[in-house]
Amino acid sequence: MNFWNIDAEISFFIEALKNFASPEQLFYHLKDGYLAYVPKGKSTERQTLQSRNSLIGQYTEKWSKDFFKPIAESLGLFAVNGVVCPELGLTNRSDADLAFCTTNKTKQKAENIKLLFEIKMSIVNNYKYDSGKIEYIGDYKTHKENPSLLRSDSMLKAIEKSINIRVSGKDSRKIPIIILGNSPITKSYKQKVDFLKQAGIIQGFISVYPNPTDNFIKKTAKNGF
Repeated sequence: MNFWNIDAEISFFIEALKNFASPEQLFYHLKDGYLAYVPKGKSTERQTLQSRNSLIGQYTEKWSKDFFKPIAESLGLFAVNGVVCPELGLTNRSDADLAFCTTNKTKQKAENIKLLFEIKMSIVNNYKYDSGKIEYIGDYKTHKENPSLLRSDSMLKAIEKSINIRVSGKDSRKIPIIILGNSPITKSYKQKVDFLKQAGIIQGFISVYPNPTDNFIKKTAKNGF
């Protein structure tokens, strides 16, 4: 099993550029060139970049399925993306990013779902695109944006969805929920994630990126993260 790393991020850019995306959909086009993120101390030059979000979302959901597939199979289960289960409040518009199920289908009964993942992953590091090549230029502390679980909106959306599943019916209380990211969390969420684990709402926030930078939160006191 290969954990998330720089190579995984570079692979995303290479695949996207080769198959379906333009540089302008994947990078900020700044005076310094095509960059994945705006470096600290630099201007955004009035640019915003939203087009990459859905593309990296699709990539990380498939990556996570491939990553967890051997574990699911060892348990006699299937790793399935985009699971729909109305009993759990999982609809076509708000499905489960990844689930371990007893059948290899997207539409599931609650009794067939054994584990749910909400995936909040993104490009973590900064890269420069030039002459068809992708160059790593710095970790997440060198650019302005907050990737993955470092984003408050990502955390809040994951918590909201987990609570919605928990209150959808009696079957929902038995299914573990994992929030999957590829970054650390901020200090402001250390107590919150531990409380959510102790309350049984979420079984854990997990990052599959072991070494995103030199100094970061590796785990919380109660192992909520």
